Amino acid sequence: MTDQQQEISADPPQVKRRVARRMTMISGIAVLFVAGVAAVVLAADALLLVFACILCSILLYKLSEILAQKLHMKRKLALGIVVLLLAAIIGIGGWAMAPQIAEQSSKLAKEIPAAVERLQSEVQQHPLLKRVVAELPPPEQIVKQMGSMVPNAGLFFGGVIGALGNVIIILFVGIYFATSPQLYTNGLIRLVPQSNRPRAREVQKELGHTLSSWLMGKAASMLIVGVVTSVGLSMLGVPLALILGIIAGLLDFIPYLGPIMAGIPAVLLALSISPDLALYTVLLFVGIQLVEGYVLQPLIEAKAVDLPPALVIVMQLVFGTLFGFAGVALATPLAAGLAVLVKMLYIEDVLGDRSGLQKKPG
Repeated sequence: MTDQQQEISADPPQVKRRVARRMTMISGIAVLFVAGVAAVVLAADALLLVFACILCSILLYKLSEILAQKLHMKRKLALGIVVLLLAAIIGIGGWAMAPQIAEQSSKLAKEIPAAVERLQSEVQQHPLLKRVVAELPPPEQIVKQMGSMVPNAGLFFGGVIGALGNVIIILFVGIYFATSPQLYTNGLIRLVPQSNRPRAREVQKELGHTLSSWLMGKAASMLIVGVVTSVGLSMLGVPLALILGIIAGLLDFIPYLGPIMAGIPAVLLALSISPDLALYTVLLFVGIQLVEGYVLQPLIEAKAVDLPPALVIVMQLVFGTLFGFAGVALATPLAAGLAVLVKMLYIEDVLGDRSGLQKKPG
């Protein structure tokens, strides 16, 4: 007779109550899982927007914490200074460069179709490339597809108004989160059983440390890539260097895929002038990515989670398929957060394996 049979024969009412509790728990977990999947599917855009707000708040909190430590002031005062400085930099920079950016943006929208047409006409002379070009869509459709890659964050509005509206939402909600983060984190931790709350706080702190380190490093990397790309393209004589550099800096937020997306319009414009200039443009982008990959990226990963490139690309494909361009843009920080949760909650707590998982130096 097995132990379970002995237990049943010894005290059937007690065992039945245990079985009933287990069945109730399993049913509850199943219902919560289904509800969570339904929430992700039905409210994916809203959840991604909330995650973007959290990333913004983490970045603002980290900047204000650094300023408060350097100047020995209260963190909320430092947060106000950080917000004012960022607003001043963006406002003054936007006011100074807005005419040039607007002019170059309109020119870029006109030059890309013309560059594609010139490329198609030139490669028609090569028999091997002729079949490939025949399979390409017309230039107008290519531009339309490139436009559809812009983050579909218009939850309440469409087009440019929707994007601007969501930027405002992310900034304001991020400021509110960064002002009193304990108010929200404590509320979430209270949902955890009391015996597990100390571990929940450890996980929350590790998540915040990982994402803040990654965001700080990525923000510096984006700025460097944008400036170097603009200067390099300008020195090479590629037209619209400023707007192309801004695009390269913004898309650098997306590892691996972002630089390719940023390099395509620059190479097309350079190719419309001469093949040699296109080659130099390709070499410029390759050089920038080599420096970023071997210098900047290791510095970011030294204080954040080390994500294998294959995992990042797979996550970008998965989230891009599920949520569009916004999923691709947020795939890497989502993967970093999931890596921390899997490491701490499954590998360490469930499997009990803490070997080789020491925290990276801060």
